[in-house]
Amino acid sequence: MIKGILGRKIGMTQLFTKGGWVEAVTVVEAGPCAVTQIKTVAKEGYNAVQLGFREAKRLNASEKGHLGKLGLFKHLREFRLDETPDVEVGHRVDVTLFQPGDLVDVSGLSKGRGFAGVVKRHHFAGGPKTHGQSDRHRAPGAIGSGTTPGHILKGLRMAGHMGNQRVTVKCLEVVKADPDRNLLLLKGAVPGAKNGLLEIRKSKRQVVRKQETAKQETKKQGK
Repeated sequence: MIKGILGRKIGMTQLFTKGGWVEAVTVVEAGPCAVTQIKTVAKEGYNAVQLGFREAKRLNASEKGHLGKLGLFKHLREFRLDETPDVEVGHRVDVTLFQPGDLVDVSGLSKGRGFAGVVKRHHFAGGPKTHGQSDRHRAPGAIGSGTTPGHILKGLRMAGHMGNQRVTVKCLEVVKADPDRNLLLLKGAVPGAKNGLLEIRKSKRQVVRKQETAKQETKKQGK
């Protein structure tokens, strides 16, 4: 069973719950996606399906040959499966995959911030602002010792490129799924800018939560 879908971040808005509370939600255009390739343990060594999303204006010859008559897709992403896929190439995947209350993991590229210093990038406090320190307000300070170890340690937090990295936000709740408009409303924020590509997968926490709910119901019935 396919457990994920590709989507496009539209933006954020708010909804009023039945109790009168305001919930911040992210609107995602999820699908429709088409299965463009099926991978199995016998051939590729693992089970997965490749999904295509959004129409592309132009593709090169190799991309057209891979897709065949399925269409021109701008984005292609794989979704691993535990079992052998029970779908065929060309199968349509849409938001009916999700129901309100489901938990999902959303992955995307964070907003690129360009070259940033340590104060912005790593929330350093900066240097002292008194005692003759006139140009140390946003400086990183010492970055290593002298003779021992004699070099800068790997992974030291310094200035550099900020953002534009893959980020995954886990256990977001599905507030509403609208198959007619291919919209998915998720509680909270998701990574990336507007129109950014998102990978939405069913959370493993969903199974754990169902098990916990079943245990609680069993205890109530026992009482």
